[in-house]
This record gives sequence, structure tokens and C-alpha cells, in this order.
Amino acid sequence: MSPHDSPHHESEHQDEHPGEYRYRYKYLYKYGDEKDEKDGKPSEGDKKQDEGKKDKQHNGDQDPQQQRKKKRKRIIVIGIIAGVFVLAGLIWLLLYLFVFSKRETTDDAYVRGNLVTISPRVPGTVVEIAVDETERVHAGQVLLRLDPADAQVTLMNAQGQLAQAVRNAQQALEQAAEADAAVVQRRAQYETQRDDYQRRFPLVGANAVSKEEAYNAGRQMRAAHAALEQAERQASAAHAQVDGTDVRTFPAVVQARAQFRNAWINSNRDAIVSPIDGIASRRQVQVGQRVQPGQDLLTIVPLSDLWVDANFRETQLQDIRIGQPVEITTDMYSHATYHGKVVGFNAGTGSAFSLLPAENATGNWIKVVQRLPVRISLDPKELQQHPLMIGLSTYVKVDTHDHRGTMLQTQVRNKPLMSTDVYEREVKEADEKAEAIIRANTVYTP
Repeated sequence: MSPHDSPHHESEHQDEHPGEYRYRYKYLYKYGDEKDEKDGKPSEGDKKQDEGKKDKQHNGDQDPQQQRKKKRKRIIVIGIIAGVFVLAGLIWLLLYLFVFSKRETTDDAYVRGNLVTISPRVPGTVVEIAVDETERVHAGQVLLRLDPADAQVTLMNAQGQLAQAVRNAQQALEQAAEADAAVVQRRAQYETQRDDYQRRFPLVGANAVSKEEAYNAGRQMRAAHAALEQAERQASAAHAQVDGTDVRTFPAVVQARAQFRNAWINSNRDAIVSPIDGIASRRQVQVGQRVQPGQDLLTIVPLSDLWVDANFRETQLQDIRIGQPVEITTDMYSHATYHGKVVGFNAGTGSAFSLLPAENATGNWIKVVQRLPVRISLDPKELQQHPLMIGLSTYVKVDTHDHRGTMLQTQVRNKPLMSTDVYEREVKEADEKAEAIIRANTVYTP
């Protein structure tokens, strides 16, 4: 072994070129081995370049017909994608022209209904509460009761006055008959005195009767005639009180009967009844509370008669007409759709009927799109299947394809909007009781 090949010589050589061996592996990883290149071996970079050249050469060697097929497929795919987009745009345009543009929608719509406020008609103290909130009530059902003591006292007083009026009426009728009998009596007395005078006066000339006796007969005749006139006047005065009437139509009896009816109704008003069918809500009364006429005690809501007030923007009202079909959905029933019709338009916007209407005639003015309430009816059968409550929000969709109708109602209502007959029973019972009092105080007269 030569001195140049000794290990000591190699270590000295490495010390003279330390960088060559320090970055050797990094250099080989990135650029390949130069010794391999010198020895005729290709580096890794050359291998990659050769593979790329082979791929290009392979592609260049492909058949031109296959290249045309690939190009045709590519064009077809791009055409199909473009056609899908064009078709989707056309469908959307048609939907907008024939469907979406013929609808008006809003989510500013709420369920509305009648709120029947129950209040007392007479003052009193509450002694009983028969129903509470959320309970169903029927027409004529007792809701509350008041202390009946005061009303009973007033009723008894009215009953006595009616009985007395009946008896006074009979007395007046009898007095008229008595006056008629007195007229007959006075007329008979007058005729007797007249005949006596007529017999005596011609005998004075024959000295058969003295003049004094004849004069006395004349005075008695004139007195009888005056008594007859007095009786006739008294009879006329008596008949002025009773002519054209009987006991039931006598003015004092009619007046006393009306007072009795009022007292009877007030005594029954101690029991406060419901005028309609519905659900009790918003109770504001407690037992022992002193209440006055007109005070709010309870509210009855008939949930079978509801509607929707949809507040459309003024820019949406152009094609909305009375009678157009409407679809209503609610958050309460996500699976249910209600069907209704446009009933009419309110006479003013919400701001116009507010407590403090907006004053637009000021210097600082900003235009705000107003909303007008549109009333929409609901199908009673659908309401029965899926009940709604007042105040719930809804989503309204009006079909405006047919806008040949009117925006304002042209017909006048020919029947009541709401009615009740629960109070007619009170009047009927009062009349029956008054008739019984009249019969009991009417005596037989020949």
C-alpha cells in the first residue's frame, strides 16, 4: 500500500476539504451523483426527463382519430352543462312570469278575532266565579255571580208597587161606573122635579095651587138639574181616567209593570252569563271584589270565527282584489295549509289610525313605505281541524292571476254580524211573573 493510500493520508485529505463531505448526501439527494455521471450512469434528474420525453413521444404517436373523439366528447360535455344552465334559467324565467309575478306574499300577517268583554250590568260584590281562563263556555252559561241581597229588596218593592197599581186601576174603573150610576140617579130626580113643577105651575092661575108652592117646585127642579150636571161632570172626569183602558193597560199599571220588569231583570243580572260560545281568557276579577257596570271582568273569544289581517306594503296592493284565493301557513302547524279568500281592505293604514298619527307636513321628512291591513277569511272546517289562537303570526300568499274584482266592498250587510238571544229569556220570565201578579190582584166585579 502506497503512502497516499494510508488512512492517515485520507484523514488529512478530508481535513483539507471538509465541505465536500459535509454536504455530500444532501447534494446527492438533490442532483444525483457526479461520479455516476462520470461513470456513465444517468442521474435521477435525467431519469425523470427521459420519462417525460417518453410520455410526449407516446402522446405524439397516438391516432389522430382518437384525439378527435376525445375533443368531441369534451365539446359534448361542455354543451350539456351549458344546456342545463340555459334550461334552468328558462324555467326560472317562466316561473317568474307565470307564477312568482302573479303572487303577493307577506309574513307581516296575524290571526285576529272577536274579543267579547264580559262586564256587569248592575253594581255588586262578586260571590262566585264559575269559570277560569282556557276553559270552554257556552251561550247562557253562568260565569260569575254577584251578591243578590240589594236586587232582591228592589224586586220586592217593585212587586208591591205593581200589585197596588193593579188595585188602584180597578178602583178607578169602579169609580167611573159609580159616577155613571149617579148620573142616572140625578137624572131621575131632575125629571121628577120637572114633572112636579109642570103640573103645579098651570094650577096657579086657577088658585088651585099657591104661588109659593109653585115657586118651590121650580126651585127644586132647578136644583135637581144642577145636581144632574154635577153628576155628569164627575162621570166625565172618572171616565177620563179609565176610558180606552183596562186593568192591564192602565197607565199606572203599565208603569209599575215596567219597574217590576227592570227589578226582575236586575235581580237575574246578579248571575253574569256568557252571550256566546267560546274560550274564557283574561280573567280580571276575584271573589269579594266590588264591581261596577261596564268594568272588564272576563273576555270570551269565539275561536270558530277567526280571520287574518295581512299587512301588505302599498307597492303590493296593485293587483290584489276581493275574492282572490289565499294560502296561509303558520309556525304552529308546519304541515298544515289554510285556504281563504280576500274579504276586503281596511280604510286606512296602521299609522293613520294610530293614537299619534304621523305628521308628514314637517320640514324633516323621510318617505316610508306604508302597510295596509287586508282582511282574509279562513275555512271553518280547517280551523276545526287545526285550531288557531288570536295573535299568531302567519305567512300569507295571495294568488293575483285574476284581478278583475274590486278593491272596495259594494254590498251592504243585510244580516247581523253577531247576535245572541240569552237575554231574551230574562224579559220573557219578567213578563210571565208580572202577569201572575196582575192576575193575583185582580178581583171580580159584577
